Amino acid sequence: MKKIDNAILRSAFAIILGLVLVLWPGSAVQYLVVVIGVLFIVPGVISLVGYFTAKSKSPDFSPSFPIESAGSILFGLWLVSMPTFFVNILMYVLGVLLILAAIQQIVSLSSAKKWTTVPVPYYIFPILILLCGIVILAYPFTVAASAFMFLGVVILVYGAGELFSWYRFAKQKDSINKN
Repeated sequence: MKKIDNAILRSAFAIILGLVLVLWPGSAVQYLVVVIGVLFIVPGVISLVGYFTAKSKSPDFSPSFPIESAGSILFGLWLVSMPTFFVNILMYVLGVLLILAAIQQIVSLSSAKKWTTVPVPYYIFPILILLCGIVILAYPFTVAASAFMFLGVVILVYGAGELFSWYRFAKQKDSINKN
């Protein structure tokens, strides 16, 4: 019975998460950055607390100040306070990387023409990658929100499938237990 309850919980969580991602993809992107910021803050705070408690327990013990912990806290606070800024930066970096990768593929195909025939369809994927990079640079937040919306749909399908499987197998298990 406990496994069935876990399946229902997984299904419910997946369906709720999927709905949130589909209905509010822009907010979901920002909340993800905030969560990442918190994940930077928490270990930094734990490390600083450990530093100060170790220092208070042993006054003659003098460890160096954990600069990386302070940096982690500051970076986490920056992520939490400015999530849109970081989403846009990430999307710009992704757009530039896609453009560079597409250009590299086009150049490689062009140089391959020196020793072999390169059919025109081989250029389709690099051109599509180039166009995706340009679209990401032009509309970074919309692309990020769309990706989260797609992820939401996938998670909704997973949750519905999990719920369907639970219902089907719970029914079979009940019929087996009655016999």
